Amino acid sequence: MAEKPRKPKPITDLFAPWTDPDAKPLIEFRSVTKKFGDFTAIDDLTLDIYEKEFFALLGPSGCGKTTMMRMLAGFESPTEGEILLGGKNMVGIPPNERPVNMMFQSYALFPHLSVWDNIAFGLKRDKMPGDKIATRVEEMLRLTRLEQFARRKPHQISGGQRQRVALARSLAKAPKLLLLDEPLGALDRKLREETQFELMDIQEKTGTTFVIVTHDQEEAMTVASRIAVMDHGKIIQVDTPAQVYEMPNSVYVADFIGDVNLIEGTATRTGPDLCEIRFHEGEPPITAEVTSEISDGQTVTYAIRPEKIRVSRDQPEDRSNVAFGKIIDIGYLGNVSTYHVELADGQMVKAAMTNATRVARRDFTWEDEVWLSWRESAGVVLTQ
Repeated sequence: MAEKPRKPKPITDLFAPWTDPDAKPLIEFRSVTKKFGDFTAIDDLTLDIYEKEFFALLGPSGCGKTTMMRMLAGFESPTEGEILLGGKNMVGIPPNERPVNMMFQSYALFPHLSVWDNIAFGLKRDKMPGDKIATRVEEMLRLTRLEQFARRKPHQISGGQRQRVALARSLAKAPKLLLLDEPLGALDRKLREETQFELMDIQEKTGTTFVIVTHDQEEAMTVASRIAVMDHGKIIQVDTPAQVYEMPNSVYVADFIGDVNLIEGTATRTGPDLCEIRFHEGEPPITAEVTSEISDGQTVTYAIRPEKIRVSRDQPEDRSNVAFGKIIDIGYLGNVSTYHVELADGQMVKAAMTNATRVARRDFTWEDEVWLSWRESAGVVLTQ
């Protein structure tokens, strides 16, 4: 029988401890720097992560996200600064004495042990009484829906099931904090998407704080309560997925998260929260809402997502911004199509539209001349 759709949580029940000035973080990075010789992997980083968060560290290879995780786990020590867990300084405390567990991308399951014994392994090492081990393992099997696979070996189950065994083993010791290092990287796309929701459900049921390292933007956007976007050992922006996507604080974040048009121009204030951006002679200026201080003549970058732009054959009359161009290329992605439209000045703009009809009935094709339009509030004006 199909599950009933969940009712959305009331606004008052939304989980956002970072907005509460009285909330105490579970994890505190205080002016942490980590150097490997002359190379600075983490540069004077300060960050708070709260209890029951599903927190994502997102960035390109070499940005420092794995180093942060290894310092949390105790495999590396900071060169400078402090890392607090539950108010206690973790610097100098070995990994096996921390209330932290780590789940690796390879899962690191014992091939000669059954699923049941893999989950029980850490509990046996801690000399937990046998009856309590059995109760805890059965609880983890139910949580991860692995009861029928308990006596199988890792090679006898699928990749997604092995991932759940590794997760069950990591949660069996009830850690305060679970670290996940690219946990879904070995799964195919469809299974990865399904498993993301399983991870979220398990995290919500257990109340364990999850910190995930990933370079997969969609994965971070799906699972995380907040995302830290990193670059060269620094955190560029920390916010909810919606805020990071809709209101990036820099060109780097706008360009790194999702698809975006970046148009550089000169801004002129036209009102308390409006400006015009001139980006090329002969093209009408862009009218945009602004939230930051901008002076007349300042060079800015206008960031707008392709799905915010409407494509039409006739010039629209109900939009603040319009531009005329020719479709140079079309990217067909199944559910959406991306249109690459060249403006008169050579500027290329991407617009995305949902494919509500079949290919033969679509309105636009290559070399078509079209109008692009969008609202004042559709884009973000960036100064850095």
